Amino acid sequence: MKKTLIALSIVAGLMLAASPASSEVYIDGFLQGLYGARLDQDNPTATEQTASETRLQLRAEDFGDKGEFFARLDFIYDGADSADYDWELREGYLKFRLGSNFDFKVGRQILTWGTGDLIFINDVFAKDYRSFFVGRDDQYLKAPQNALRMEYYNSLGNFSAVWTPRFEGNRLPTGRRLSYYNPMVGATVGEGYFFDPPPPDSKFENGEIATRFSRQVGNFNTALYFYKGFYKNPLGFDPVAMSAVYPRLNLYGASIRGAIAGGVLWAEGGYYDSRDDRDGDNPYRPNSSVTGMLGFERQVASNLTVNGQWQVDYMLDHDIFKAQQMPGVYVRDEARHLLTSRVTQLLNSELVTLSGFVFYSPTDEDAYVRLSVDYKYSDEISLTVGGNIFDGGHQNTEFGQFASNDNVYMKMTYGF
Repeated sequence: MKKTLIALSIVAGLMLAASPASSEVYIDGFLQGLYGARLDQDNPTATEQTASETRLQLRAEDFGDKGEFFARLDFIYDGADSADYDWELREGYLKFRLGSNFDFKVGRQILTWGTGDLIFINDVFAKDYRSFFVGRDDQYLKAPQNALRMEYYNSLGNFSAVWTPRFEGNRLPTGRRLSYYNPMVGATVGEGYFFDPPPPDSKFENGEIATRFSRQVGNFNTALYFYKGFYKNPLGFDPVAMSAVYPRLNLYGASIRGAIAGGVLWAEGGYYDSRDDRDGDNPYRPNSSVTGMLGFERQVASNLTVNGQWQVDYMLDHDIFKAQQMPGVYVRDEARHLLTSRVTQLLNSELVTLSGFVFYSPTDEDAYVRLSVDYKYSDEISLTVGGNIFDGGHQNTEFGQFASNDNVYMKMTYGF
């Protein structure tokens, strides 16, 4: 109850501070129940339930002549294994314009850019895979960050810059509801082995900087990217502290997206400059890599849309990396391939949506399948059932490590 009162006080204070007396604040949201369970009984997780939660989301926004206020607040009762109340301010920002060329957004916000469909190359903003793997709405894949975003518009193109003063890492499975591969143990583990890697020190020099320059060229939108910060997953290891760490990273990338051949084509690439291991000889830091992706989407029949993507990730100094690995441990190929496809079918006057998304890596020999059926019962009420299926021949690959986490879920949402 105390957390709830604090959260309500925060929202009320923000609304009063941001809105002049004559303005009108718009409020909406939804109430949702989500329930899920894993299918594999041989799993070291602490509970068989992947989700058992009631969620209330409130959104408030106000538009004025000189700026905009927006807030999104979630209240959650989680009863998967032990009853717990929580809340999260997912967004709470002010947006305003200076002159006719500059836009600023300040506060807690969801950040995204790039062209891929669930493949992120130049989108290095924080993700929440704990939510993604148990059936929460797609909006929860993106974790919020406290940031300052600036956009500049002119005839040459649009320039965006994002400064995140405090590093925000990805939210990864902890073993509580989803097991994962722990390289220090050499096995798939549950909560008892969870490591909570410390974030980089809270210093000005450790703030994240991401920039993008985009320009329309004919039917295509092109963009250049730069990022200075850290890997979002704790891919490094400190042998002294015996702890995982977030290695330093520079990223240089580009993308293009536009209409062609009756569909949409996109391509994106990036160079991951591992600043702590540019020669590939540090066994405790990830090697630098070059990655690229090609995708295409088209409506192939009435209310049936299909897309496909092909990504190649090429590790630099792979021979050194391979020589550093322990005997008996699967070592990824120098070039890792990933194929994906999304199929979406609308039925019954578009009241029913069938969706399937498949990730498959022929080099890692692993896969991840997302399936869902959504029924719009009314303008306010929707029902969804779905599942997450993992498979892999090696327990230390991207999807193979979650092979014991197959789960099904159902949820009901009431919007207001």
